[in-house]
Amino acid sequence: MSTQNEIISEGELLNEKGHLNYKGWSRKPYLKYNREKIRKKWFRIKEWDYYAVIHPDYAITFTIADLGIMGLYNIVWLDFKKKTFVTGEEMKLFTRGRTNLPLSSDFGDIKYKGKKLSINIEKKNEQRIIRFNFPNFTKKSDIKGELLLHQEPNMDTMVIATPWKNKPKCFYYNQKINCMPTEGKVKYGDKEYIFEKNNSFAVLDWGRGVWPYQDVWYWGSASGIQDGVPVGFNIGYGFGDTSAATENIFYYNNQGHKLDQVTFHIDETDYLKPWKFTSNDERFEMDFEPIIDRNSKVNLLIFKSVQHQVFGYFTGKVILDNGKEVKINKLLGFAEKVMNRW
Repeated sequence: MSTQNEIISEGELLNEKGHLNYKGWSRKPYLKYNREKIRKKWFRIKEWDYYAVIHPDYAITFTIADLGIMGLYNIVWLDFKKKTFVTGEEMKLFTRGRTNLPLSSDFGDIKYKGKKLSINIEKKNEQRIIRFNFPNFTKKSDIKGELLLHQEPNMDTMVIATPWKNKPKCFYYNQKINCMPTEGKVKYGDKEYIFEKNNSFAVLDWGRGVWPYQDVWYWGSASGIQDGVPVGFNIGYGFGDTSAATENIFYYNNQGHKLDQVTFHIDETDYLKPWKFTSNDERFEMDFEPIIDRNSKVNLLIFKSVQHQVFGYFTGKVILDNGKEVKINKLLGFAEKVMNRW
């Protein structure tokens, strides 16, 4: 069993040397991220907001990322019945933080308008409102819409401050917010798609940090209803020094149950073959039935990214902190392996 250091009070994320003041996880974003305290070159700073909104039959994702050397802004539409996905995006070179992403996930809006698309994300009390428009998303179709994500104020989230061994100025400060019921409409081509709070759930991946040039990560996430109870989870590993805490957690009726180590078992010859997830304490055991491999590969000399984000169904069991076993049956979510040189 490894250490799970829980941070329970407010403080500054970084000291004057640009090193982490705290290492571990928390249920809320208690630590203040201050870009001015970073002591690495601008091209090592990576900041992003990523949203995935999932309906039983379709999903949409949004990425607003400023990676220093470039900005990446995209929308992905997924159709689970047809087992297809469409990606529309634009990139900008040498953004150097000028996307002006908020310093906190609790406040601040995002307003991005590029040559191809616009994405506005407004934080308003317990709601996150995503408005977007992408003319010529495909050669034949535009996509636009408005989605309201409801964030229960008392719900636990997964926040983690992760260092790197022997690289004290590198860190990753991240919050994952699961289980956000979502309502709204998306118009894609001449068809309108409805998201309703009883069947559509969103996750936010809010990330700020200083990364080494090359890294690999594994991440999995799901949210939904099982036996009438809101449930969800965040699992992941692969980068940094996680000796102070992992980012693994299971949510049951808005309460987080911290998990130790979880391992992804993937047949990398075919990402659409079944996956398995196991844990060192047997509290998280899942089978995963893939539907779509949203794969991408970008190679721009100094920037390279190979991604396999696979959407599908999780089935298995989780043991809560009190020892209760929760059965999971075909909970819709995703799991991914990503390699970056950036």
